[in-house]
Amino acid sequence: MDLLRFATAGSVDDGKSTLIGRLLYDSKSIFADQLEAVEKTSTDKGHGYVDLSLLTDGLRSEREQGITIDVAYRYFATPNRKFIIADTPGHVQYTRNMVTGASTADLGLVLVDARHGLTEQSRRHAVLLSLLRVPHLVLCINKMDLVEWSQETYERIHSEFTQFATKLNIPDLEVIPISALNGDNVVDRSENTPWYHGPTLMHHLEHVHVASDRDLVDTRFPVQYVVRPKSDEHHDYRGYAGLVAGGVLKKGDEVIVLPSGMTSKISGIDLFDREVDEAFPPMSVTVRLEDDVDVSRGDMIARVKNAPKPSQDIDAMVCWMTNEPLRPRQKLAIKHTTRTGRAMVKDIQYRLDVNSLHRDQEAGELGLNEIGRVQLRTTVPLLCDPYSKNRTTGSFILIDEATGVTVGAGMINSGS
Repeated sequence: MDLLRFATAGSVDDGKSTLIGRLLYDSKSIFADQLEAVEKTSTDKGHGYVDLSLLTDGLRSEREQGITIDVAYRYFATPNRKFIIADTPGHVQYTRNMVTGASTADLGLVLVDARHGLTEQSRRHAVLLSLLRVPHLVLCINKMDLVEWSQETYERIHSEFTQFATKLNIPDLEVIPISALNGDNVVDRSENTPWYHGPTLMHHLEHVHVASDRDLVDTRFPVQYVVRPKSDEHHDYRGYAGLVAGGVLKKGDEVIVLPSGMTSKISGIDLFDREVDEAFPPMSVTVRLEDDVDVSRGDMIARVKNAPKPSQDIDAMVCWMTNEPLRPRQKLAIKHTTRTGRAMVKDIQYRLDVNSLHRDQEAGELGLNEIGRVQLRTTVPLLCDPYSKNRTTGSFILIDEATGVTVGAGMINSGS
């Protein structure tokens, strides 16, 4: 059974947490005691209905204000697919949380309130999902019951968002009219929308095709750990464990180990307690090589004729995540796949206004939650690809060396 990761986004009070609660409730994915607790809390708060948003808004400050602040992850499954949901906040000051939650998503789910239509936050989240190269996007026009299931309202918001999406990189878009509070078109088709002939949200989530979204051409295997049991049963065993980031690894393939440039052939691929013939993203496996070449954490195994070019000059879009601004000449630690090093900020080319897509080329720094194009110089060569080609080998994080806090997330445009 395959896995779909999706992130919710949208303005405050558009109903993201309620929608997730409805998905969990209607798919029978919550326990009886959880439901009892939500019902009791809803009654204590004086609500005239069961507030399903309480299933995801777990922080006390979230429940007091009725908003989402941190990213909440929820897991559920249907007979067709397993799901990981990232409920991300809508407030502009929590943009960094939204970027964190959506960075690994296969699908982005943007909610808009049918009464208000597209807002600045709706557009900003669509831009962020586009920057993060989330390949599938669903626009849920929520609270349709409050506009009396108006087809005209649906068509107007559909047209406005489709026109806006032409400026972005959104390869797959679905627009669904729903009522998260009542469950219309969430899991079951609603009788209130006879004019809508598309899928329900759950049907779309179960059947959207994501297997081909990953790069299956360029073989990339960052080594995370060298496995040497040194036991009587596996006395001479040497394997290299990690997550397949791209391409397909097969027994007998000729490979190159970077950055050393040593070549060998794959003698076997182990998956926990058995050997497999091939491995592909996002499998975690242990690769054995025919020759005893020098391989350690941070190295990368790739195809001889299709290897990434080691780069120390990195051009990337960076989302800044801390109060202290990012400035030129600043020195930070950088982590890319399993490789770590240090980096210096050479230049900030521009700051991107995610609401208007305007590029401020006069910007001399990046503040909290701001995104800009940055030039970096690293102490170690990074074995990277453009983010548009591979989201794993095309991304990195920046770390404050003094505190160990992650202060930035980057998406690589190119390296040299």
